[in-house]
Amino acid sequence: MQFSETRIGGCYLVSPEPLSDERGWFARVFCNEEFKHEIGKDLQFVQINHSFNSKKGTFRGMHFQNAPYCEDKLIRCISGSLMDFVLDLRKGSPTFMKWIAVELSAKNRQLIFLPKGTAHGFQTLEDHTELIYHHTAVYHKEADRGILYNDPQVNIQLPLPVSMMSEKDRSYEVLDTNFNGIEL
Repeated sequence: MQFSETRIGGCYLVSPEPLSDERGWFARVFCNEEFKHEIGKDLQFVQINHSFNSKKGTFRGMHFQNAPYCEDKLIRCISGSLMDFVLDLRKGSPTFMKWIAVELSAKNRQLIFLPKGTAHGFQTLEDHTELIYHHTAVYHKEADRGILYNDPQVNIQLPLPVSMMSEKDRSYEVLDTNFNGIEL
């Protein structure tokens, strides 16, 4: 695997290195020893989620869990393609309130690793797009939070008009102007 740090500190693109032969290919997409050696993370995934999205333009996000249930995530697109968004909400981070967008697809096989204290969202670029999420914390409803996708303070630029979005994601509020980050 190759690890490339993004503009958001601690957030990495992970590129599997497939081994190919006449049968097809094989690639490792996670190895805790490699994550420890390459990015200093000893990960214990406790929950794995699978998301299916039927329509191109579907938006989900911007989700995060508050302390003490902040979580690292490892995300991979296994069918279709999407634009993945990561927003740094970590108090004191040099990239606080900055965001990145990365295309993940079944074709490019890349994964993205999100550190604790970041919000996550994505927009599908194709019909029938699926993702697998690995989480280091179990979901806790009382810690579940989100930020409105079009919050002018964040200014995330979606590549497509939104075709579908949950009422919950539409109901998130803009960040309070006094928001100073998530304490980890």
